[in-house]
Order: sequence, then C-alpha cells, then structure tokens
Amino acid sequence: MKTLRKLLYLEVIQAVALVTAGFMALFFFFDAVDELQTVNRLQAPGYQATQALLYVVMMIPSHIYELFPITVLIGTIFVMARLARSSEFTILRTSGLGPGRALRSLTLLGLSFVLFTFVIGDYVAPLADKTAQMLKSQAQGRISIGKTGAWLKERQAFNQFAVNVGALTPDSTMQDIRIFEFDRRGFIVSLTQAASASVQGEAWLLNDVERTEFLSPDTDASQVSINRVDSLRWPSQISAEMVAAAVLKPERMGTWDLFQYIRHLTANGQTAQKYEIQFWKKLFYPMSCLVMVVLALPFAYLHFRSGSISGYTFVGVMAGISFVLLNNVMNDMGNLRGWDPLLSAALPSLLYGGLSLSVFTWLVLRR
Repeated sequence: MKTLRKLLYLEVIQAVALVTAGFMALFFFFDAVDELQTVNRLQAPGYQATQALLYVVMMIPSHIYELFPITVLIGTIFVMARLARSSEFTILRTSGLGPGRALRSLTLLGLSFVLFTFVIGDYVAPLADKTAQMLKSQAQGRISIGKTGAWLKERQAFNQFAVNVGALTPDSTMQDIRIFEFDRRGFIVSLTQAASASVQGEAWLLNDVERTEFLSPDTDASQVSINRVDSLRWPSQISAEMVAAAVLKPERMGTWDLFQYIRHLTANGQTAQKYEIQFWKKLFYPMSCLVMVVLALPFAYLHFRSGSISGYTFVGVMAGISFVLLNNVMNDMGNLRGWDPLLSAALPSLLYGGLSLSVFTWLVLRR
C-alpha cells in the first residue's frame, strides 16, 4: 500500500507542480507586460524595470492561491486519465485497490493540498502582497486608496467619528486625513482636516491641522469656528493595522486580520458583510482542493479507448472553472443580497463536493 501511495502521490504532485508552473509563467508574462507599461507612465526614478519585475514576482503567491484548486484538478485528472488509458489503474484495481481505498488515498493527498493552500493564502500571499505594495509606493511616494480613500468609523463616549484616509506612505504615515465628528443625534459637530497623521499608542498625532467647529445646531443661526494648529493629538482606538486592513483588499488579508477588522466594524456599528464572507471563504477555500481531488478520481474509471483523453480533461477543466465562477458569484450575490456569510462561502464547496461524491458513487459502485 505504501508503494501504491508513493506512486500515486508522486505522479499527482509532479503533474500539479507542472500545471501550476505553466499557469504562473503565463500570468508572469501578462503581469510583466502590464507593469512595464506602468513604469513608463509613472516616470519615477526609483521604479525601474528591475523593481517592476520584482513587483510581479511578489504577486506570484497570490496567483498560486487563486488558481491552485484548478491546477490541482487539471493535474489530478491528467494523472487519473493517463493511468486509466494505459491500463495501469486496472492493474492496480486487480491488485486490491478498491474504490474505498482509492478514495482514502487521494483524500490524504487532498488534505496536504488543503494545508498548502491555507499556508499560501493566510501567510505567504498577504506578506508578499504587502511587500509588493510597499515596493511600488516607494517609487510613487504614497499608496493611493482610490478616489474616495479609506473610510473607518469609531464610537467614543459621547460622539461618533467617521475617518477618511486619502493615502499611505511606505512608513505607514497617513495622508489627507478628514475626521467628521457627530453627536448622538447625528448632527455634525466638527470637521478636522490634517495633511498627515501617525498612530502613537492610543492616539493619532495630526500635523498641519485645520479644525472647523459647527456650533448650536438647534438654532437657525449659522455659527462656524475655524482654527488652525501645527499639530493635534486625537484620542482613538483605530490602530495602524486597522487602517492597513481598510486599504488592502479583503481577499489579500490573513484570517486573523480579517477577524480583528470584523470585530472593529461590528463594535462601531458598521456593516461587515463583505469581510465576513471573505473570512469564511478563507476558511473554506482551501477545502476546494480536496473537492477537486475527489472530483478527478472518477476519471480513473472511465474507458478512454472510445474517446480522447484531451476531451475528458477539457470537461474537467470546465468543471473547475465553473466552480471558481460559482465561488465568486456566490460571494458577490451574498454581499448584495445580504445572505448568511457562512452559507455564501460554504455552498460552492458543499455543492461540488456532493456532486463529485455522487459521480463517484454512480460511476464506480453502481456501474
């Protein structure tokens, strides 16, 4: 049995590694072409072709995480179909490799792929993505956060605040700060604008500050007071990690960072639907590798004399692509429709897991 597992595992791992390398080479080429065009647009002395290629290399772990379930499916289908066509799998079956034993053997291999995907998605890819963003920001001088910036919200003892951060520098200094203060009735109390800010303990140190106070909201008279100071200390529980979490895409964040950010949003009365879906997706997405391995096993029991191996492989690839599409659609639909985050993240894996087991049962045990 150990020899059998060694044979299957070695064949599948080599095929998956080869397919993954092929996909990464393709994505590296497309990303490099796009990034080299960015070099000409930026015209920044510190961002040359070498830095652009390094940036593209740093994005490879994210591509591996996104495509690994598909590469696992393609690689496993290719190995199973090749063993079936060459009658090697038939020999293995006559030697005692029953359907249950084959399923258990591939399940153990699938669990190793699950662990690999989790490590890549939760540790390697977020670190590499953050490093890539810092590398690019050193040439630009700042990390742009879109036209509207990053929005955060905080409740304090008497009032609540809406904070807008326009950009980040490589040393985590925030720029273009706007802090809107509201009382319990929802009336705006003040607007604080700062050129830059840094987090110091449980407070923000604002620089080049202009503070506008709106007085007596119950009266018809408009009373506005504007003060300008060089620096101002604003007490806040919003940490630098929370600001970075608001800047990064949810799918590029680690599981623990997502959990912490969700707690902050919930405590301050903000919707966390999008981040909750991504949190559960982070937990369930690695399990899709196990689903793909089980989905590929029935290909070992097909008869390839009447058909082409490439045709069956194409069908398997389409099944893997449909899984990825359904996974993304469920995330977007769950966010738009307000569906339960756990259900939105787990339903694609449950559907395709049940489908693969049903196909395996019908093809192997019934026929």
